[in-house]
Order: sequence, then C-alpha cells, then structure tokens
Amino acid sequence: MRRSWKYSARRRPRSTRPPLRTFVYKDIHWRDKRHLRMGRMHFAFRGQMARRPAKAGGSITRGGGVALGEAVFRSLCEALQAGSYRAGDRLREEEVAQRLKVSRTPVREALGRLAARGFVEPAGGRGVIVRNLDISEVLELYAMREIMEGAAARLAAEHASTPEIDALSDIEQAFVEASATDAAEMAGDMARLNRALHEAICRAARNRYLDNASRELQDWIALLGPTTFTVSGRPSTSHGEHQAIIDAIAARDGDKAEQLARAHIREALRCRLKLLQKQ
Repeated sequence: MRRSWKYSARRRPRSTRPPLRTFVYKDIHWRDKRHLRMGRMHFAFRGQMARRPAKAGGSITRGGGVALGEAVFRSLCEALQAGSYRAGDRLREEEVAQRLKVSRTPVREALGRLAARGFVEPAGGRGVIVRNLDISEVLELYAMREIMEGAAARLAAEHASTPEIDALSDIEQAFVEASATDAAEMAGDMARLNRALHEAICRAARNRYLDNASRELQDWIALLGPTTFTVSGRPSTSHGEHQAIIDAIAARDGDKAEQLARAHIREALRCRLKLLQKQ
C-alpha cells in the first residue's frame, strides 16, 4: 500500500544558522505590522531578541534560547531603568522570585551578577540594596559613553551594510511611532527602542569589544532611574539627533557621524542632570 504523503515526505535538515528573532513592539509582531520590513528587522535582531520586559509585578518566562537567569537579570535592569526600583531599595531573593513567578535559583544568579558588577550592595540584613551613583560617577559614566558612542558611529559609517542601515531607519521609525502619544508608559518603549538603536549601531561597527563594553555601560545607565524621555521635548529632539546620525552613517561620513553621536550623548547628559535635580 502506498504510504501517505505526510509520512513519506522528506524532512528538511535543521539549519545550523542562529535563529531569527521576530522584533516585537507594542505586543504586535513586525511580521504582522510591517511586511516589507520583516527581513531587515530580522537581520538587525538575529541572535538577540528585542522584547518587552516583565513589569515589576509580572511573570517572566524563558524564550528564544535566553537562559532564565539572564532573563531575570535583564528584567531587573529594565525595572531599574523604569524606576520600579530606586537607589536604596532593598531586593530580597524570595520577594523577587515571587514577583517574577520564577524559582529562587535564577533570581540568586541574577542578584549575584548585579552585585559582581557593583549595581547592588549587601544589605545589613537579608538581601541587597540598589546602589546610588553620586554626581561624579554620573559624569564619568556619560564621558565614557560619549567616547564609545562616537567611536561606534564612526566605525558604523565605515562598515555597516545596506541592510543594517535600513534596519536602523526601521527602528527609528518605531521610535517615532512610540513618541506620537503622550501616554506615560510609552517612555519605557522609547527607552527600549533607543537602546536597540544604539546596540544596532555598535553591531554595525564590527568591533566585538566595543559592542560588549557598550552593553555593560548601558546596564549602568539603568541605575540612574527613569529614562530621560520623560523630560519634556526630549523625544522629538532625540529623534532629530538619531536621524542625523543615521544619515551620516548612510553617507559614509565617519567624522560627521562621530561628532553627531557625541553631541547626542552630551544632550542626553544635560537631560539626565535635569532629572537628577528633581529627585
């Protein structure tokens, strides 16, 4: 008897290439919202998922090949940036595990990583407390960020491929759409898209050490609390700065790209200091 086609059909061999991640914005997959952009967004986010983080009271799940400990660590970093945790707040292992609906093991791992990087300090009793950066540390942080972002933009102008440049424009378009509303929660979306843009520029720079150092620097920014996109007028000015940087990269003008990127970080510092004065 002839076998059914679904049993006789040959299976395709599994690909050895890294999986493609679908970029998710406002809980809508880009494959549903931007058919023509899907390929470019996949190119920009291969091997790294840009995702909405678990909120302070939400759960977190493993997905896309991301280890649970790494997911918890990222969630805590994003909660710091969202202002869910502030300097001096105490983090207890069991409370974080209950809030994120995970076991204590990945939470212990994540808190250990935060402590190893100096983001938190041992508390007098149980748990750890979030560090408070003084003004000199903030200035040092942004000075280094200005140097690194400028170098990344210059190198991206030299090495970025056309699909990578197109992907930068797509991320920036998503940023514009997020900034079109006055809803307070959109500041967090803008912050995540902003980080995605800067990380994409660093990847296009083709320097793994610069890329890794930039990611760690971004984690330190999370200690400073709410994003600068809560400052009135900052989303629109930031978009103009982003677009100018992308245009310089597309024009292969490394000098201009570096100058614009450094000016962009200096303006971000000005907004950061304004926020810190209110705290």
